[in-house]
Amino acid sequence: MMFVRNYFGAMMVETGEADALISGLTRSYPDTIRPALQIIGKEPGVKKVAGMYILLTKRGPLFFSDTTVNFNPTAEEIVEITELTAQTVERFNIKPRIALVTYSNFGSAKGDDAEKMNRAVELLQQRNPDMIVDGEIQAHLAFNTELLQQNHPFSKLVGEGANTLIFPNLSAANIAYNLMTEAAGFDAIGPILLGIRKPVYVLQLGSSEREIVNMVAIAVVEAQGK
Repeated sequence: MMFVRNYFGAMMVETGEADALISGLTRSYPDTIRPALQIIGKEPGVKKVAGMYILLTKRGPLFFSDTTVNFNPTAEEIVEITELTAQTVERFNIKPRIALVTYSNFGSAKGDDAEKMNRAVELLQQRNPDMIVDGEIQAHLAFNTELLQQNHPFSKLVGEGANTLIFPNLSAANIAYNLMTEAAGFDAIGPILLGIRKPVYVLQLGSSEREIVNMVAIAVVEAQGK
């Protein structure tokens, strides 16, 4: 298996011959992430890894998670994804302001996704009382602070709005970041793999030179931190 590049690269990181792995340019995401999980593994205490994109917008960087790994996470898994995302955002010296987004606002509509996100917010607020996190909330309200103030003045996101979005499932997250990059033209960095023990970054298939350079820069920062 060491003749397979992704296994060889992951083993170089695991044995200390390399500080980080960048791959995925010409391979599918599962084929790239699987060797890293098998050889390097997850951080202690982490049950689920996740993928996060950084979108560079006029209002500053926005963080989208989980965009690449978990198909339909439970409320408890949403909690872990949110905590991993918040830790990563803080490493960029940014205070995460987190919205758990779906089609409902604070119980305005019923359904599995709305109830799941509502439950996840309850658990997050119990486990992390200082975390700025709220939901379930529709995506536009997470940014339209005036409308949020008028309709839900109790929300923790009133004032500055959100800079980090957590999605109820892989489909919603993947659609959202692809629309933002292609239709709105925002630059994207990612996906950044969260919860793995050593720096491993999986490029999107066909990433541009600029996207590769951005990913390498983030990998270097993480490798130095670790």
